[in-house]
Amino acid sequence: MTAVFVHGNPETAAVWERLLAELGDRSTVCLSPPGFGAPLPDGFGATAVEYRDWLIAELEKFPEPVDLVGHDWGGAHVLNAVMARPELVRSWASDTAGAFDPDYVWHDLAQGWQKPGVGEEAVAAMFGAPVEKRAERLVLGGMHESVAAKVAEGMNDDMARAVLPLYRSAAQPAIAEFGRDLERAAERPGLVVLATEDHFVGTDEQRRRSAARAGAKVAVLEGLGHWWMTQDPVQGARVLTEFWEASE
Repeated sequence: MTAVFVHGNPETAAVWERLLAELGDRSTVCLSPPGFGAPLPDGFGATAVEYRDWLIAELEKFPEPVDLVGHDWGGAHVLNAVMARPELVRSWASDTAGAFDPDYVWHDLAQGWQKPGVGEEAVAAMFGAPVEKRAERLVLGGMHESVAAKVAEGMNDDMARAVLPLYRSAAQPAIAEFGRDLERAAERPGLVVLATEDHFVGTDEQRRRSAARAGAKVAVLEGLGHWWMTQDPVQGARVLTEFWEASE
């Protein structure tokens, strides 16, 4: 069974490298959303709905349902795709389920990106910084140093152009509306990864509430933050492997 990994913002597939190394010979594929480690096609508006449709189109290419794993915005893309087309996956895992709770409040950085003018200035400052400064900021946020260096290299003009339309397309109440069909995700085994020090993706209560609505198990990663897969890849791989085995 193939495991498919989808990352978020401001990231490339490098965020998964340390975790994938712990999965042994399991078949894995990393899908890079347009603009985030992959070219931003002409005419692609970089909205949440367009990313959902992009992921669905990618999943349709696999000969059988996959084990789908998403982090950050990748975790939102995963849930949006599963709510629309649950038959395309054997199982799903996401660390972003709390964002679909009606009471979710976007973090401060996202709220800045969602404001006209303020967002443009913030993106210009972030993506216009030297690569060393970009990497340093990622490390300060909890990303492993070796991964941060690779991710920072991939923070290019395409990514900068994709950030604002993506976040603005999901400003409240839009993301709560995306979650109105969360119960449909229960048609396939699900796992909500709850890193206790990740404060970008909702409160513990919101994440658990979304997990319950989606019929998903909860895996608590005590003391780990937003980039849990780079901080403790052994534990991340163990949690996913145990979930996959229990779903067989």
